[in-house]
Amino acid sequence: MFCFISKTLLHGRDKITAPQTMKLFCTLRKNPSILSLRLFSTTSNQQQSFTVSYLINTCGLSPESALHASKFVNFETPDKPDSVLAFFKKHGFSKTQIATISKRRPALLLYDVEKILLPKVEFFYSKGASRSDLATFVSKYPTILAISLEKQIIPSFNLLRNMLLSDENVINAIKLYPRIFSYDFNAYILPNINVLRDTGVPEYNIVKLLHWLPKAFFRAPVQVKENAEKLKGMGFNPERVIYLVAVYALGSLSKSTLEKKFDTFKKCGWSEEEVLEAFRRYPLIMTISEDKIMAVMDFLMSKMGFEVSSLAKYPRILAMSLEKRLVPRGLFAQDLLSKGLLEEKIRLPKLFESSKELFLNRFVYAYGEKAPELLKLYEEKFNLAVGGKGKIQKS
Repeated sequence: MFCFISKTLLHGRDKITAPQTMKLFCTLRKNPSILSLRLFSTTSNQQQSFTVSYLINTCGLSPESALHASKFVNFETPDKPDSVLAFFKKHGFSKTQIATISKRRPALLLYDVEKILLPKVEFFYSKGASRSDLATFVSKYPTILAISLEKQIIPSFNLLRNMLLSDENVINAIKLYPRIFSYDFNAYILPNINVLRDTGVPEYNIVKLLHWLPKAFFRAPVQVKENAEKLKGMGFNPERVIYLVAVYALGSLSKSTLEKKFDTFKKCGWSEEEVLEAFRRYPLIMTISEDKIMAVMDFLMSKMGFEVSSLAKYPRILAMSLEKRLVPRGLFAQDLLSKGLLEEKIRLPKLFESSKELFLNRFVYAYGEKAPELLKLYEEKFNLAVGGKGKIQKS
C-alpha cells in the first residue's frame, strides 16, 4: 500500500520529500476513507468520461449536452445503452429523434427493453399508433416511456377514450400534448371539465377543446374557474368555441406576462379598448411573443402604411409569419401599387387572410401580363410555376 501511495504522489512534476511522504502516510493510516474517496473519484471520473464519449459518438449529442446528460446517467459498458438504441432504431426512430431522447431523458438509456420499454410501445401500437406517431410523441416527451403502464397510462387512456370516443382521437391528443399521462386526471382534467360545465359550456364544445387543445385541461382548476368567470364578465359567450380558446389563452399566461403584453400593444399605439377588442376577436393574440408583436406592427405600420386602429380589427394577422406570408405579400402588393395597378387602399384581410391560391389568383396571376417581371420575381421567390389558368404548381 505504501509503495502504491509513493508512486502516485511522485508521478507529478514536483518532487515530494521523505518527511512529507511519511506525514501523508500517517494521515492516511488515521483516515483510510481519504484513500477510498480518491479511488472512488477516479473510477467515477472514468465512468463519466466513457458516458460522455458514448453520448457524443453514439447518441449524437453535442459535447455540452453530453456533459449535462452525464449528470443523470452513468455506465461503464455500452451493453444496455446499445440495446436501447437498437430498440429505437428498430421502431423507426430517426438519428435526430434518438439524440433528442438521449438529451431530454438520458436515464432511458439504462432501461430494460423487454420489461419496461417494449410493453408500452406494444400498448400504443395496439391502440392504432403508427411508428411515426410513436416516434413523434416519444421524442417530444421521452418521459412517457418512464410512466407506469398499468397504474397511469392504461387508466388515463381509457378515460380519454370515453370522452373522445375513439382510440384514434386519443392518439391525436397524445401527439398534441404527450405530457398528458404525467398528470393525475382526478386532480386536473375531471375538475376542469366540471368547471366548464358549470360555467355553461356545452358538452360538445368541451370535447372539441380536449381534441384540439388537450393542454388547456391541465391547469389548476381554481385558476380555470377564475378565468372562466372573468371572461364571462368581459362579454364572452360560454356557448361559443372562442370562449374556450380565451380560457386557454388566459390560462397559459401569468398575470405579469399578461400585463407586459398589454403594455406592448399600448406602446404600438393601441388604446386599452382596442387591446380588449382584439382579444375578443382573437384570444390567442395574447400568446404571441412581444418581439413578434413589435416586428409585425412595425412592418404593417411603418413599411406598409396601415393605420394602427385597422390592425386591432384583424388581430389574427399578428400571428402570421413575417417571412413566409406578411413580407412577401405586402411587398408584392406595394410593387403593384407603385405601378398603378392596384387601388390606393388594400384591405388587410383581402391581402393577408386569403388562402394562398386566392391570393395568387387575385394579386399575382391577375397582373401577370401587365407586370410580367413581378410575376417572374414572385414565382422564383416561392418556387412556383403558372400552370394553366392560374393554377398553382410546384416547380
